[in-house]
Amino acid sequence: MQAHPYGGGWLEVISGPMFSGKSEELIRRVTRALIARQSVQVFKPAIDDRYDAVRVASHAGRSLEAIAVDRIDDLKARLDGGSEVVAVDEAQFFGPELADLAQDLADDGGRVVIAGLDLDFRGEPFGPLPTLLARAERVDKLTAICRCGRAATRTQRLIGGHPAHYDDPIVLVGAAESYEPRCRSCHRVPRSERVTPLFAAQAG
Repeated sequence: MQAHPYGGGWLEVISGPMFSGKSEELIRRVTRALIARQSVQVFKPAIDDRYDAVRVASHAGRSLEAIAVDRIDDLKARLDGGSEVVAVDEAQFFGPELADLAQDLADDGGRVVIAGLDLDFRGEPFGPLPTLLARAERVDKLTAICRCGRAATRTQRLIGGHPAHYDDPIVLVGAAESYEPRCRSCHRVPRSERVTPLFAAQAG
């Protein structure tokens, strides 16, 4: 096991919007572990086949061999008890069980590396990421570049060039044709009903 200031096992999470380099950073960390001759397993959701069905791929073009699974039960079945490092990309597509599995693996002395969107296209917490972020020893929140030039922390979904509606399905696998990074000011999610701002409701 790699020496680490936290001792024993640990969980590290790489989060941020699309096009912020999450997969690229996961690939970098896994590659370093492989160079150090550590036993590594990399997993990805089978639903995400944008670039390759059995590889983790970054938007920049780098890739790494991975095991594609549909559910956490499938991931558990493919786990090798001797793996020192377990990495999971696009974690937002898995259910809350991923957070419990990551906790168990870290408690057993493993290094767990998770990458995923922390916010969905509406700007709300996505899948198991909130729990993973809270439990992690290390968290890296990456940013992309918004069209206005500021740091982008959110993902804008576009349908026919227009912002997707708040009530649209949460999961829609896509890349540059459907999404772009946005800052808080440029992020737009139209709703059917007017939502009263929190501060206004409190003031009333």
